[in-house]
Amino acid sequence: MEEITIQKFEEVLAGLENGSIRVAEQDENGEWKVNTWVKQVILKGFGLGKIADMSQGQFPFFDKDTYPVRKFSAEDGVRIVPGGTSIRRGAYVSPGAIVMPPSYINVGAYVGEGTMIDSHVTVGSCAQIGRNIHISAATQIGGVLEPAGAMPTIIEDGAFVGGNCGIYEGTIVKSGAVIASGVIITASTAIFDSTTGDFVPRNSDGRVVVPRGAVVVSGSRPVRKGPAAGSGVSLYCPVIVKYRDDKTSSSVVLEDLLR
Repeated sequence: MEEITIQKFEEVLAGLENGSIRVAEQDENGEWKVNTWVKQVILKGFGLGKIADMSQGQFPFFDKDTYPVRKFSAEDGVRIVPGGTSIRRGAYVSPGAIVMPPSYINVGAYVGEGTMIDSHVTVGSCAQIGRNIHISAATQIGGVLEPAGAMPTIIEDGAFVGGNCGIYEGTIVKSGAVIASGVIITASTAIFDSTTGDFVPRNSDGRVVVPRGAVVVSGSRPVRKGPAAGSGVSLYCPVIVKYRDDKTSSSVVLEDLLR
């Protein structure tokens, strides 16, 4: 890779902000591939920067001068409701997206057209959020910045993520999936599919993948091995209760009115 200069860094961040460069993209087969070089540039930006005073009024802030808060204008077509939201430089937020207060969107993140980032939502560094998605209040979408080759957390088009959820560590939520309130998914989470009686297999990269159109709720599974077996103790386990149908879709149609 060529030397990462401040000029190269500025070019890449500008590309991230206008959507022409992405941390991760789908290939012709719909498989996600990480652009490692983009992450390398983002990481280098921290080393290129110096601590600067970014204070606003009575609120003191001190951060690397390479990563100030991104500035928007009405011409960007993004609805950012007042009340404490912060979007870091190097994040893409599409025209037609809605960001409710307070929310935080970190560097390298991608937020697609028609998506709503609700109150108290955090979108971590490099997370890829598709089109027409509602990330509901108090949900955290984890960031995956290091190592540079690691796939970020991805929420595909048309998914719905309920309130107080946590989607972390490179999880992929496929298009149209519905994650009910309170569901937590990490790299070590086993998801049970009640429609088949089996656990959802990981993809070829060993990544946790919520299947297309799956409706996932919080559940549990009994401990079957070791001293606790038969004790009545259970472990947390997300459960697919069904796959999206007309009834499920009608329950989230309010999103169209909010947009």
